[in-house]
Amino acid sequence: MADRSTTPPPLRGQAQVHGPTAKERKYDRQLRLWAASGQVALEQAKILLLNSGPGVVGIETLKNLILPGVGSFTIVDEAVVEEKDLGVNFFLTKDSLGLRRAEESCRLLKELNPEVEGHFIQSSITSFILDLEQLKQYTLTLLIGPSPHVHTISAYAAANSIPLFYVHSLGFYSHFSLQLPSQFPIIDTHPDPASTQDLRLLNPWPELVEYTRHMTAQIDTLSDHEHGHIPYLLILLYYLEEWKSSHNGRPPANYDEKKELKALVSSGARTSNPEGGEENFDEAAAAVLKSLNLPTISSGLREVFDCQDCKAPYTTSPNFWLIAHAISAFHSEHGALPLPGALPDMKAQSADYIHLQNIYKRKAREDLAEVTSTVRRSEKALQRRQLIDDTEIQAFCKNAAFVKCIRGKSLAFAQLAGGKQEPAEINWRSDRASALAMAFHMPEDSLLPVYLAFLAYDYYHLQRPQLDSDGDCMAIASPATGRALAAIAVAGGLEDVDRSGLQQKIDDVLREFDRANGAELHNISALTGGMVAQEVIKVVTKQYVPVDNACVFDGIASKTAIFIM
Repeated sequence: MADRSTTPPPLRGQAQVHGPTAKERKYDRQLRLWAASGQVALEQAKILLLNSGPGVVGIETLKNLILPGVGSFTIVDEAVVEEKDLGVNFFLTKDSLGLRRAEESCRLLKELNPEVEGHFIQSSITSFILDLEQLKQYTLTLLIGPSPHVHTISAYAAANSIPLFYVHSLGFYSHFSLQLPSQFPIIDTHPDPASTQDLRLLNPWPELVEYTRHMTAQIDTLSDHEHGHIPYLLILLYYLEEWKSSHNGRPPANYDEKKELKALVSSGARTSNPEGGEENFDEAAAAVLKSLNLPTISSGLREVFDCQDCKAPYTTSPNFWLIAHAISAFHSEHGALPLPGALPDMKAQSADYIHLQNIYKRKAREDLAEVTSTVRRSEKALQRRQLIDDTEIQAFCKNAAFVKCIRGKSLAFAQLAGGKQEPAEINWRSDRASALAMAFHMPEDSLLPVYLAFLAYDYYHLQRPQLDSDGDCMAIASPATGRALAAIAVAGGLEDVDRSGLQQKIDDVLREFDRANGAELHNISALTGGMVAQEVIKVVTKQYVPVDNACVFDGIASKTAIFIM
């Protein structure tokens, strides 16, 4: 959103016609998705790529971040360009042979968008993380697996609230997991517009009631044109009052009663006109079931209200919690959230629609003012030096019904227990295991074997330094997946279920890993890079709801699946 201090005011008495700027034309399509505020967040983001192996999936992820205008990126990679790199990495050329892969990839990536800053560090990840404090200067970290350092980096990122992506691409399969901070609030989740309408028809405020009476006072004597252009909201309110007068003052409470009200509304339409009916009455009848509902709050917002940070914010609380505290107080007082103020399209005369729209906007401004007043009182009581911007409070009020606060989860990965060559048991919590155990009932369709195979592949690479030779991936990884399947079955209450089908599929994936021998296929990595970049943009802009929290892709079956781990 443009800074008010730099936005020139309109000239008085002169119509202003401003075409889009060069940047707005360049980023037109994405601005429609995440607006100017999201673009600003993206342009301020600093992305760190800790690259290893063939390194294709990491570069493809950066490509899909550079094109929409990420602020800057840094590639950490120790590799030198070899002949085999040229066939899979499209950001290398023959002239790159023998040169530093990080530098060459960085140079060619920057050609995609001159406005993006690119940096490279010729270093191994082992050396780079000797100073983990370096991670703090980046908005988000991408770690390409398999990596023996995932535990160290994950722990540091979690402790310092740094979003972390762990990404694999191997043969025809890929995977990425997302580790978010312990509290990751999202205000603009972009729900379905049809679900965001709050018309407050069961609890209308005085101005709306008065306007309804004014527009429907002589409804039977109106001309066909006027009758056919009464906004459907007012028609609903009119017939709702008629219904309540014959039902002890209560609104329809169930489906059958709503059907009766719908028939009552439909009976009011005139059919003697040239059209043989009235569109506004059709709109009113269609809205009975979806618009006449008592206000409720989503489970995500209820979780926010129940959080201690919301109930008792403190001086250094993030802005999110102070606003949430104010909106919770508003809900407790009024039994409803602040009115968003938006109206759906409807058949009406322009003047009537604008008048109705202004009624809703005025009510939304009144609700916003009350919430803002509560926020200011909290800021004063907590002696906060910096006041929350009005636009931030307004955005929260507008989207309050669909606000979420994601509780970041640590990455699930294989690790050695106490230096021994036995894998540490993954804590398959019962709430996760019950969902994962569904795979036992449909082994042919489930992609859980792909996810477990990647965990086992990580475990195999952790074992390799202690082996006399490279060893057999199948011989080491397959037993580890067997133990994982057994643990999931027990946690999911399926101790006696047949696991052979899933184990066979895991072994098939591991054989593909052996065949690939660490190599990436460009098309698989390009697609995966696009998926990862999409999730990165969600995290950076704090818009939309990111994956929770592991995603796998099967390139043979062309299927994806998400697992909460």
